[in-house]
Amino acid sequence: MTRIVKKNSAMNIPLPCGLSPTRLGGWLPKDPRYAGNWIRKLKKAVVQRPCKLVEPILEFQDMVYSDPVLYANVSMMFSEAHFREKFTPLGWESEVKDFDEFLQLLNAIMTTAPECFYTNTPGGEQPAGLIGFPINALLDWPMATTAGYDVFSNSLVNQQFKKILNYWSSYLVTPESRYVLVQDDPAEQTIPWLGDTVRSWIVQVANSAVGEGSIGPFTSFEQIFQSTPQDPYYGFASWDDFFTRKFVDGVRPISEPGDDNVIVNACESAPYALVPNVRTSAQFWLKDQAYSLENMLNWDEFTPQFVGGTVYQAFLSALSYHRWHSPVNGTIVKAYVVNGSYYLENLYQSFLNNDPDPTSPNNSQGFLTAVATRALIFIEADNPAIGLMCVMHVGMAEVSSCDITVKPGDHVKKGDQLGMFHFGGSTYCLFFRPGVSLEFYLYGQTPGPQAGTNIRVNTAIAKCLVKA
Repeated sequence: MTRIVKKNSAMNIPLPCGLSPTRLGGWLPKDPRYAGNWIRKLKKAVVQRPCKLVEPILEFQDMVYSDPVLYANVSMMFSEAHFREKFTPLGWESEVKDFDEFLQLLNAIMTTAPECFYTNTPGGEQPAGLIGFPINALLDWPMATTAGYDVFSNSLVNQQFKKILNYWSSYLVTPESRYVLVQDDPAEQTIPWLGDTVRSWIVQVANSAVGEGSIGPFTSFEQIFQSTPQDPYYGFASWDDFFTRKFVDGVRPISEPGDDNVIVNACESAPYALVPNVRTSAQFWLKDQAYSLENMLNWDEFTPQFVGGTVYQAFLSALSYHRWHSPVNGTIVKAYVVNGSYYLENLYQSFLNNDPDPTSPNNSQGFLTAVATRALIFIEADNPAIGLMCVMHVGMAEVSSCDITVKPGDHVKKGDQLGMFHFGGSTYCLFFRPGVSLEFYLYGQTPGPQAGTNIRVNTAIAKCLVKA
């Protein structure tokens, strides 16, 4: 049995300007034309500072040009996006015209960090947005074409994108990548991540999260996140160090640490779906994006134990917290990363739909659980009424690393770190076996894309109704 009960209904705290609840997690701007402005800025930088293609991008170029079918699909996805985009409700054309231009722009991203992009229209400032996904900004409409689906479902393409993203990640962990934390360039519509404006947005997102009991509100960034405000970079060694920042101890208290019946939220996230009676196999690629356990769990030997059970899914926000924590007291049984796609979206969110997803792949969340790169962590809960459960963390788009920090045999307590996302947006799932009777606490929210309020990490998300 699975049911939702009201518990401390979500407070009506407004999100920072630009973080619309309909844009999952605020990774994308409300108006996609802002991405066009950013791409034009990138084009200008490429012209002013031309560079040779880096090795993994050269390899990608050779791969495409040496395969006639792949080359045809890649060429078609850019030309189709450029042609069809003007007929969408947006009424504007793709900024990326062809594959060669894409390679040059992609190459330029390899030595840049995600900027905090905003518009200078009064009342229309956009924190982060699509520029938190700079490569996604280039591919937003090409990936919505039928040819784009063929390209990004190609395993060789995904393997090469993994190399490209790993190359980029090697820059994002360097001190040089910190420039975006302090760079203030209003003329180019960018402001520093550690400036007063963005820090206030981050504080507001943290304060707006709901959960069991009352904490805060906090008034400053350093009250919430471990940092050194006396330092210009607040003590962060790189862009990635800032992105994976840690909470100050006590900011996210653990609900009922000694009660094994209470299950806590594994990520700071908003509820997306709660589905009982999940099937072994389902046509996840269709419009309703049904959960398919064997695909989600990569045909793991434990998959049959979850057939008919419950899946809870939630999504993370751009300005929030990106580390994973254990939802239960228990022992790590198995933990590994499944390689998958990076820029694949559901066909029914593409140009095949009369209303294509302008923020792809955000409307493909269910689909991505079966195809995207993801980390699987199986935990044998100390509570035998829960038993074996699984936590799955799914990387979206730019996420080149699902980083697991525990290993089989480790005993974890509720709230202990399991790992983290690097460099981009993400979603996560909890899997429970059939027969585990659960009561979920979603704090007044209905799961779905419209749920715009984070539930605090480490706060109670569910309770097992059968006592251990």
